Order: sequence, then C-alpha cells, then structure tokens
Amino acid sequence: MLAGRVMVAPPAEELVGRTAELAAVDEALAALERGRALALAVIGEPGIGKTSLLAALDARAEERGLLVLSGSASELESDLPFAVFADALDDYVQALEPRRLEQLPPDVRAELGQVLPSLAGGPASAGPQDHRFRTHRAVRRLLEVLAEPKPLVLVLDDLHWADSGSIELLGAVLRRPPAAPVLIAVAARPRQASPRLWSALERAGGAGILTRIEPGTLSAGDARLMLAGDLHTAAADAVYAAAGGNPFYLRQLARTGGALTADGAEPAALGEAAVPRSVVAALTGELAGLDGDVRRVLEGAAVAGDPFEPELAARAAGADVAAATDALDALLERDLVRHTDVPRRFRFRHPLVRRAVYDAAPGGWRLLAHERCAAALAERGAPAQARAHHVEHAARHGDAEAIAVLREAADAIAQRTPAGAAGWYGAALRLLPAAAPAAERVGLRAARASALASAGEFEAAHAELEEAIADGPPAGALRTQLIAGCASVDQLLSRHEVARRRLEDALAELPDADSAQGVALIVALANNRAYLQDYAGARAWAARAHEYAQRLGEPGPLAEAAATLGLTSAFVDDVEAARRHHAEACELVDGLPDEVLAPHLTALVNLFSSELYLDRYAAGAAHATRCVKIALATSQRSLYPSLLPMLGTLLLLSGRMEEAAEQEDGAIEAARLAGHEQALAWALFHRAFAALRAGDLDLAFEAGTEAVALTREGDESVVGSFCRTVLAMAITERGDPQDGAALLLAGGGGALMPRIPGAWRAYYLDCLAEALLGAGRREEAAAAAAEAGRLAGATGLGLATFAARRAAARVALADDPRAAAAAAGEAVATAESVGAPIEAGLCRVLEGTALAAAGERDAAIAVLEQAARELDALGALRARDAAERELRRLGRRDLHRRTRAGRADGTGLETLTERELQIARLIVDRKTNPQIAAELFLSTKTIETHIRHVFQKLGVSSRVEVARAVERADRAG
Repeated sequence: MLAGRVMVAPPAEELVGRTAELAAVDEALAALERGRALALAVIGEPGIGKTSLLAALDARAEERGLLVLSGSASELESDLPFAVFADALDDYVQALEPRRLEQLPPDVRAELGQVLPSLAGGPASAGPQDHRFRTHRAVRRLLEVLAEPKPLVLVLDDLHWADSGSIELLGAVLRRPPAAPVLIAVAARPRQASPRLWSALERAGGAGILTRIEPGTLSAGDARLMLAGDLHTAAADAVYAAAGGNPFYLRQLARTGGALTADGAEPAALGEAAVPRSVVAALTGELAGLDGDVRRVLEGAAVAGDPFEPELAARAAGADVAAATDALDALLERDLVRHTDVPRRFRFRHPLVRRAVYDAAPGGWRLLAHERCAAALAERGAPAQARAHHVEHAARHGDAEAIAVLREAADAIAQRTPAGAAGWYGAALRLLPAAAPAAERVGLRAARASALASAGEFEAAHAELEEAIADGPPAGALRTQLIAGCASVDQLLSRHEVARRRLEDALAELPDADSAQGVALIVALANNRAYLQDYAGARAWAARAHEYAQRLGEPGPLAEAAATLGLTSAFVDDVEAARRHHAEACELVDGLPDEVLAPHLTALVNLFSSELYLDRYAAGAAHATRCVKIALATSQRSLYPSLLPMLGTLLLLSGRMEEAAEQEDGAIEAARLAGHEQALAWALFHRAFAALRAGDLDLAFEAGTEAVALTREGDESVVGSFCRTVLAMAITERGDPQDGAALLLAGGGGALMPRIPGAWRAYYLDCLAEALLGAGRREEAAAAAAEAGRLAGATGLGLATFAARRAAARVALADDPRAAAAAAGEAVATAESVGAPIEAGLCRVLEGTALAAAGERDAAIAVLEQAARELDALGALRARDAAERELRRLGRRDLHRRTRAGRADGTGLETLTERELQIARLIVDRKTNPQIAAELFLSTKTIETHIRHVFQKLGVSSRVEVARAVERADRAG
C-alpha cells in the first residue's frame, strides 16, 4: 500500500459492535475478487468510526493481497481541485514503472496531468469532448490499468469536504464503473455532504453497484468492553453517558481519565461539527498541556494542511526545521499526529483534532501563517492553484499580486472544476479595491459568471452578469457581449421572452444598429425565435442581420448573419435561399483562421446546423468537429452540451454510428455536470435517435422518456417537440403504435407537424405514417405520406424525398406491393445520393419486403441480402435482423453472416460482427455488462442487446458457453 492517509488497522477493541459492518466489508472484498467493479459507502456522524471501518477494509484487503490506495479530503482545503484523488493516487503513480503508464494513450496521460501533480507539465490533451468528460474518462482508464495485476481498493475518506471536481469525478466513475475489479470505498458525514455527492451515491445504489454501511452508536456493553483497559466500570459508564456511544468521543474522554464538564452532553461547535462540550474540553485540555514551541509547530501543521510536510509546517509556524522536527517527535509521542505510508508526510490523529488546533490558534497569527505557507510554495515553484488556498486566507484588500494568483488559479481549473474556479474568481473580486479599473472588475465578473453557469448555478451566473453590466461601460462591444450573455442565461432558465426583451432593448440602445454589436444582437434574436418555433420570425431577424452585416463588411459578423439566414431559410422551406446563404457562409467560415472565428462561433453552429437540413452530413460533421475544438480551446463552455449531440447526429447520418454514440454520451455527461436540463433533454433526444437506428429500443425508450420528463408540460420549444417525436418513435417500435401516433401528433403540433422545421418535417411525417398504419388508421397514414410528398416536391431535398418515398411505400405495401417496391427503391437511391447509408439500408429492407409481397422472390432475396450485409457493417442490428427474418421467410437459411469467408472451425464465431466478437472476448475475460459498457464507451443496454445477438448466433444460452466457444476457436486457430 502507498497512500497519504494512515490506514493501519485499529486495535480490535475499537471495532467492537461492528460485526454486521465488517461482514459487509468482507462481502464486498469477495465480490471484488470475483472480478466485479463495485462501491462501498460508510455514512455516519463525526467520530462514529467511519475511518476505523475503512482501516479495517484496508487491512483485510492487504491480507488478501489486493492493492489498496487511499486518500482523504480535508476540511480546510476543500477548494483544492481533485485533492482527494491526488492524495490517493499521485504517490503510487509517481513510483510506477514507466511501462505501466505507457499502456495509456498519450491523450489520457496528458489529461491525468490535470489531476495528478506527478504527471503535470506534459502537452495538453485535445479532442471533441468536454474537458470534464475527458478527465473522468482518463481517471477511469488509469484505475483499470492499476487494477490489471491485482484488484484495486480505492479508499476516499471524508468526502463531505471534497472539492466539486472530486465529487463530479466520483459521480462519473460510479455512473460508468471501471472495466476492471475496482472497489471504491468512501466515507462521508450525512449532514455535511453536498447534494451532488448524495445524488451520486443514491444513483450508484439504485444501479446495484454500491453497498451502504451506516455504523450506529455503541451500546453501553460495547463501550465498557472498548474502554476496559482505560477506565474502571463506573467511570466508563459516566463517559458513555456523555459521549452517547460515539467511539471517538469515548476515546477522547478516556484520555482525560473520565473527567467531565457539568454540561458535558450539550453540543458545542467544532468547525462544522456539533460535538459534546466534554469532548471539546478534553481536546482543549490535551492541547493546553503542550510546550509552547511544540504547540506552535502543531498550529503550523494545522495551517499547512492534512496531511502535512514538516518543512511547510515549520515555515507556517515561523520555526526552523530542526526545532520543528523535535516538536514533531513530541507530537507523535502524544499521538496528536501520526505517520503515513509516505515518507516525510504526517496526519492529525483525527480531523476534529486538527480543527480544534486551528480554531484555537490566534486569528492574526493564522493570517501570517497562511502568508508564510503561500510564500514557501511560491519559492518551490508551486502552481497558482496550490497557493490560492493560502493566498485567499491571508491576502490584504487591494493586494494586486494576490488577485493575480487567484485569477491565474481560477483560469487554470475553470474547464474541469468550474465551481472551484467561481470561488476563486469571487475571492479575487472581494480583494479588488474600489479604484480598480472597471475592465478588471467586469472581466472577473464575466469569468465568474461563465464558471457558475458551467457548474449549473444559473441564477448566480445571471446575477453576476447583471453586476458586470452595471459596472461596465455604458456602450460598446463589451456591453453588448455581456447583455447577450445575460440573455443566454435567461434562455437557460427558460425565460425566453425575458431574453427577447433584453436583446431588443439592447438593440434599441445602440446608436448604430448596423455595427458588429447590432449584428450579434439580431442574430441572437433570430436564434431566440427559432428556439420557440417562430420560424418565420427567426427568418425575418436573420434577414435584417444579413442586411446590416453586408453594409458593415466585416467577415466575422457577415459569416454569422449568412449562416443564420441560411439555416432559418431552410426552416421555412426556402431551399434556394438556404443554399445560397449556406454557400456564402461556408466560404467565409472556411477562409477564417480559428482565432478570428472564435468570437463568432454562432457562424459555425448555424452553418453545420443548416447542413443537417441541406443533405450535407459529412461536411456538417467536419464543421461541427471544428466548432467543438474551437469552443473547447477558448473556454466557451456553454456551447458544449448543444454542439456535441448535433455532431453525433451528423456522424450518425454519415454512417459513423459508434463515433456518434461516443459524442452523444459525452454530451449527456457534460449536460449532467452542468445541471442544464434543456441541454440534457437535447442530448438525450439525439442519443435516443441514435439508439433507434442501432436497434437498441430499450436505450431509446429510456433516453426518450427522460428527455420528455425534462421538458415542461405544453413546452412549445423545438427541444420539447423533438423529444416527444423520438419517444413516440421508440414507443411505436416497441409495439404500441397507437400511443406512438398520439405522441407524434402532440410533439409535431398536429397532422401536418408544423412544429418540425424544414425537411425533417417530412421525415417525421414518415414516422407518423408508420405509427398510424400500425394502429390501423390507413387514411390518416396516407394523408401524412401525401403531405411528406408535397414537401419533398416543394423543397427537392434528399432528406424530404427519401422520407416521402418511404412513407408512400409503407402506405402502398398492403394493396400494391409493386408500387411500394418502386417507391422504396427510389427512397434507397435518394438516401444513397445524399450520403445517408443507414437510412438507405432501412429503405432497402422495405423494398425487399415489398418485392417479396409482389412475388419477386429472387429480386427480394438479392435486395434483402444487400440490406442485411450493409446494415450489419453499419451496426444497425435490429434492421439487419428484420432483413434476415424476411430472408428466412423466403427460404434462405445460409444468411450472409453465416457464410463469411475466413474461419471454418465450427464455433460460429465467423458469424459475429467485429463488435460482437470484441464483446465475446470480454466475456471470456469475466467482464460484467457494466464493465464491458465502460470499456467500450457504450450503454449497458447496448451491451445487453449485443450479447443477445451473440447468444442467438452461437446458439448458446449462457456466458460460460460463449467463453467456451471463443476458447475452442482460439485452440483451432
């Protein structure tokens, strides 16, 4: 074991009365040894024995030969990013052989440098995902590597004090556990734990991966047994009455020989804990017996940190190192501090001891001690985020150097721990003198607002922006930018009309509307109207923005206006104008370098959004990827949750299904971290759509249901409409077309689906026709198909055309299968022409089915075999299975996956797709479904679907039989 916290097993008597708790520990370790990833949470009040139980877990794990790494959060350092994970992992990782870390990809190692100081200083990681998502994935992968030689027990104590980044990281790892035998054991106080920590633990408990242990107070008999060597029975009973059966309180009072204060049971504050007065008095008495120099070093250690280094404790105390070392010996002898497993690092006996020491130190002396610590860390070359904690405690009002340190520290962590960054921006603001330049104050407020919004604190972000507007200049680009930001937060809070009025008032204030500021405000107004499905109003605002931008002649604003006009023209089916302005925007955007385009990212957002409506999926994916990278590089964090799912759908339509799922999972994670319900609903809609195309109906229904639940009743936003349509599709596919049709009509706004913009209206009219046919409502289905055909004729767009032809084929199938086959064939050709291979495959299945109904057996077989082959390669498994069912009805048993060239070992493995074979080999490695899902970055539901297909193809009914089939194939080959 190598870790920061003392994890020596306590004396046996300390764990009296903990039989059930220790049995739960043993059960968790046994499950870990069977290859499971799981978690254990010890929840209880201060002193109840949480750390003792974790120490017992540590000792028992080491007896079994497991790897144990442990760390603890500290009360007075709760602002240090990822501190508890660094405490647990950093020293061990630093001591690893380089070859172990070389198993990790370079981008993962680079990302780990943001969490572990020993790996800091390398090149920054990159990729089209949210920074927090990348960090969480990197730590998960590190845990998997650490657990390869033997199972890993990761112990995280006192999580009620952990920083926001650590809590988010823990939640992410619990949501998607490592694909390795890793036990994450945590301890926390219930009254001080953050809502986010509770949410993470409750979600893990509901998923069946977390066991919760809640140790209670000891009985009088257990207390006598525990104190038998320290006190006689009468004194032990008196101590028990004062301590209430709390093990730490019992031990602390026993140190005084059982002497009690008159009001011993009455609570007193010790930090955030309510502790019996007798215990506080006992601690005070213990400290009072210390020599003055020894006590001063102990106070220096309380300021330096927990754990602490002797040199830093000495510097905080204002003592020389030799004297501090002598004092440390005395403190160790009195058991006020203890050794850890890391050389030259020590911890207090208990966090309450440290708190008592810190509170008892004179306030003015503490300020100077923090100042000395900050100076010592600066001399060592420590980064700003390591110094900021002490600077915040010690800085004087108006201290420019301290303000710069806090700003630098906040900037460094804002991407990954925005809540912590908001705290340090706030501290810098409090230090600013009244005479500070307005630009400096406004800059800090804007940065803090951005961090607060990323942390999901939208009301606080809004208030900060209001203050920035009041502090800022009365006119100019900065004021416009702040107002637009404030309106964006209004929209995040679903105050769309408030946002509109704010933007219109700001536009009216401008002396010159055809300025860059005016164009930006008008584009924001167009986006506001489009979100609320006022597509004509959005087009009108966009046209005005374009007119002003043309007069202005600056490429950035003109690109924004042209892209917005192109998108809104597509919304209202003016395809000629949409294509013209798309081409204009495309030329401008592609000609601008990233640094020039960064302030005008709306141009890229609306450009790739229009490409989703104009049959340009591959180009849209390329533009969306560029947009995400620029947003990440320039800290435009509010854009991530909306960008990533759009990128995912563009990839999906291009046939890149697995990449799409990865982007959409990242979008969901980013939206959950941000606490942004609109963005989460949007990401879930896109994930559900991708799951439908992959054939994972359970995931599609689950994601669609959550998405709809996040939108308000009667929500008339574009997000609300799309969420209802995708859930309706899932409901129809699951065998309830009547309810599916009803929800589609509600989401689309009626039989003509007016709430769905542009060519996608034809797509959802096709979905409506399918649902109506399933519900036996053929006339209504025919009307939906006819409307889709009218729209296709009006726009000439491929998306509308193949959707309309597919709808026509569905309607004609029962009465005129030859006409249905012809229409479906046209749909195939159109989908292929616009580069939508999955949609082409779906249309081809319908074509083959119609040909079979028309008696064209050979033609049907040829079409269905091609469909099955292509859909299999794309990962559209349910549609592939539908094609194979039709082939079996036509008498074909030797399906394409059963006749692939290659293996002839009789195992059936040659029938598996690459992904299915990958999963089968992970089954051989005894991976559970959640572990496989985590390793492949897929949902557990998707893994379950794949495994069902593996069972079906191999003709087996258990995972053991899958493993045997793989092993037979390996022996044969």
